[in-house]
Amino acid sequence: MSSPKSAPAVPVALDPAPQSALLVKTSSLGDVIHNLPVATDLRRQFPGLAIDWVVEESFAAIPRLHPAVRHVIPVALRRWRRQLFAAATRSEWREFRRTLDARHYDVVLDTQGLIKSGLIAWLARGKRCGYAAEAAREPLAARFYNRTFAIPRNLHAVERNRWLAAAAFDYPPPDAATAPLDYGIAAQPLHATWLPAAPYAVLLTATSRDDKLWAEAEWRVLADALARRGIAAVLPAGSAPERERAARLAGAMARGVAAPPLDIPTLAALIAGAAIVVGVDTGLTHLAAALGRPVVAIFAASEPGLTGVLAATPAVNLGGMGRPPGAADVIAAADAMLG
Repeated sequence: MSSPKSAPAVPVALDPAPQSALLVKTSSLGDVIHNLPVATDLRRQFPGLAIDWVVEESFAAIPRLHPAVRHVIPVALRRWRRQLFAAATRSEWREFRRTLDARHYDVVLDTQGLIKSGLIAWLARGKRCGYAAEAAREPLAARFYNRTFAIPRNLHAVERNRWLAAAAFDYPPPDAATAPLDYGIAAQPLHATWLPAAPYAVLLTATSRDDKLWAEAEWRVLADALARRGIAAVLPAGSAPERERAARLAGAMARGVAAPPLDIPTLAALIAGAAIVVGVDTGLTHLAAALGRPVVAIFAASEPGLTGVLAATPAVNLGGMGRPPGAADVIAAADAMLG
């Protein structure tokens, strides 16, 4: 693989207004969701802007939910790494390169700040913008860009993305008065024979790490409190162990339902119809916030300050590193949202 092109710090020409942009934010699910407001902000600033987005194939459904995104360009770096020398991998990589080479963009914006995302930006045709070395998650990524920006690290991840876009496209940093936070996505509530009659709560009990889990006894106490309000509990899950745990939890709840396997658009529809969503630190909890549902996020192995749920609608983060909240705190937060 060839080395990156030199990246002199030259200004991005935005006069006249840009006509096309490529966003590079490939993973993970929560990070991709955190980038959705960038598409909203860009469409607000430049109504005619054509926006494309490079994203990992497993998360491609998320930017497709945003009406401002013209084309979603899937990439499969995670899968390709497992089959690096396979003929199919080489073929798919060449096709991805051809897709990027087929269009020229006024601005290519990498909001991920990793070497892999920087490489993707470098492969695209257009003026490349991203985080400065001192602001990027991987400082070497800054070498792939034509222009870099030192966005403060103490901003929430959503706001860092928005500030970087504002700097790259030369408009003022967004604020609540002139550019309120808007993820720009919506979904129609799900209709399915297995789904309990409304109202229901979605309980997101599964996450990628065991130390982020919330105790099963706490989930049962929460579900009992919801049932007393007449609210059923729906527990979606992905992998086989997660589905087994969801089934076990649902079986111990007065009004619990373990959801069948669902893809991302169907999960979005399930969440869209929920009276409230309570979830651990996982991408789907951020999806609930992006969809405007009342959300209680539970943190047990990380601090939520810079990566917790953030939304214009009711959303609260509880707990922190080694400090998971008790059921009473979660119930109180849910009661406040449910009125």
